[in-house]
Amino acid sequence: MQLLTGNDLGLYYGDHEVFSDVTIEVTDRARIGIVGPNGGGKTSLLRVLIGELEPNAGATQRMRGLRIGYVPQSPGNVVGSSLRDEITTAFAELRDLERELESSAGWAEHGEPQERRKEERRYAALLERYDALGSHDYRSVVERISTGVGLTAAVLDAPAASASGGERTRAALAKALCSDPDLLILDEPTNYLDFQALEWLEGMLNRRRHALVVVSHDRQFLDQVVTRVWEVERRRLQSFPGNYTKYRSLKTELLQRQEKEYDSQQAYIAKEESFIQRYRAGQRSREARGRATRLQRLKRVEATTTEPSVTFSMPQASRTGGVVFGARGLTVGFSADGSTTHLLTVPDIELERGSRTAVVGRNGSGKTTLLDTLLGLRPPLTGTASTGHNVEVGYLSQDLSDLPEDMSVLEALLDAKDMPPGDARSYLARFLFRGEDVMDVVSTLSGGERVRLALARLLIVEPNVLVMDEPTTHLDIPSREALERVLLTYGGTMLFVSHDRRFISLLADRLWVLESGTVHQFEGSFEEWLRATSKIPAPGQPTRGARPPKAKPPKARQEPRVKTEALERTIMDLEARVGDLERQLGEASERQDVAEVARLGREYDEVKANLDRTWAGWTG
Repeated sequence: MQLLTGNDLGLYYGDHEVFSDVTIEVTDRARIGIVGPNGGGKTSLLRVLIGELEPNAGATQRMRGLRIGYVPQSPGNVVGSSLRDEITTAFAELRDLERELESSAGWAEHGEPQERRKEERRYAALLERYDALGSHDYRSVVERISTGVGLTAAVLDAPAASASGGERTRAALAKALCSDPDLLILDEPTNYLDFQALEWLEGMLNRRRHALVVVSHDRQFLDQVVTRVWEVERRRLQSFPGNYTKYRSLKTELLQRQEKEYDSQQAYIAKEESFIQRYRAGQRSREARGRATRLQRLKRVEATTTEPSVTFSMPQASRTGGVVFGARGLTVGFSADGSTTHLLTVPDIELERGSRTAVVGRNGSGKTTLLDTLLGLRPPLTGTASTGHNVEVGYLSQDLSDLPEDMSVLEALLDAKDMPPGDARSYLARFLFRGEDVMDVVSTLSGGERVRLALARLLIVEPNVLVMDEPTTHLDIPSREALERVLLTYGGTMLFVSHDRRFISLLADRLWVLESGTVHQFEGSFEEWLRATSKIPAPGQPTRGARPPKAKPPKARQEPRVKTEALERTIMDLEARVGDLERQLGEASERQDVAEVARLGREYDEVKANLDRTWAGWTG
């Protein structure tokens, strides 16, 4: 069933074309991820889908009565007095019914006999409607979903005005999930979620029966929850079946094929033009004119082009002493208004030269406070934190508070390191600040631009120790991957906080895990830690997407065994069909058969959804 369609959509801001010729379809079981560079039009497309923006060309159509839940990157002001009140507005109809039931019960008890009978009938009708909508269960739903996204009771019940931006964003996500819309549209929902909340959200979205459209730069999240990817790039939209990893594979194949077709056509054009020039006059002039006409009508294959991306460069790190940071008897926290809040007890630790340590833990566990204490930016409650010999720290703070807000981009770089303005411009161009962009005032920059400028300032001073607090927040996928590539070649020491699981997997060789008010050291990779804490199976054990084992249960459980084997056969058949459809989609893409790609894509989505439901039945 089609929930929403858009035909030949175009959007312009003045003379600037955001996108054009975009045709899309969202079905009732769609699970769509939108990717593309920052500033490419992803959020604008979402606003067109929900009707907040009118396209300059084309039109959208929505199913009558379609309920859309939309969570923007930065939600507006909270309506209720607390975040709990705000989330509970998702059940406004139920709360209104409660008030009506209470009023009706009073009339039925104290009114005249004739009025009582009338009010009793009204009360019964109200109660039936109340039960049909979920009745008394909605408060537990609010509690469960709020806990899932990482909102504690203290945060939920505190005055809404005191909530941070991240807490408001998680409240908006909880409210949208509580409303259980036909179409859930999320814009960067993972920015403020820790590992536990991310894992919970992925499970929640995979259990939902309704449609999902999500913009995200979290590659692992996209791999877990989407079955189709819309790429918004260079003012166009392309649709690819599968999750993010499948999209990357198909996009690579598409670019390779396009490059071959382009080279082949260019060779053909050069040959034809040579003939035309050679025989423009003479006995073969008529043939030359015919070839020229055909060449003019030839549909040209475009050269393969990609959006410009950041090109980080990592300086050589000078040598430090063997120990970069040390802690003895350290406790971490903060004091305010005469009271002290204890966050962490830190065991006696030493951070060795050349190590790559990721700090992980739930939101509010003290990760940023720990970094600030080790760097001497915040005093410890007890104990000492020391810095080793010849340590030159480059610190990327989460709030980017060291950026000079009133300076231009160029001045901000020169503030970090004195250098010729021409060299500074060339350096900033590698961080996508080109031309007049370098004269933009820092306070007007977007989140992604601020991170890129902070990284430029960080790397230009050539630190031998990098301390980074959520360095990938607001970076698009190409920028994240560019940063990963350069950090992999860095010869210094790294200590960083991140919720990007793929980023941690690539870079960390050890972890500091913040849990239960203390720091636990884990010598090993992120995957090894996950296996050690039973979050993922060890190699050789079944994983999500693997075929279930055919274990033989006791004879007394013959009926469940039969049911299990039937589900296994169904899963095998569906997996085979998914593979067959992927092959057919590849062949149709090679033929550039748009209609067949669209038909096969819809069938792929249906079969994949059926496979997910069957998997849920097998594991549940």
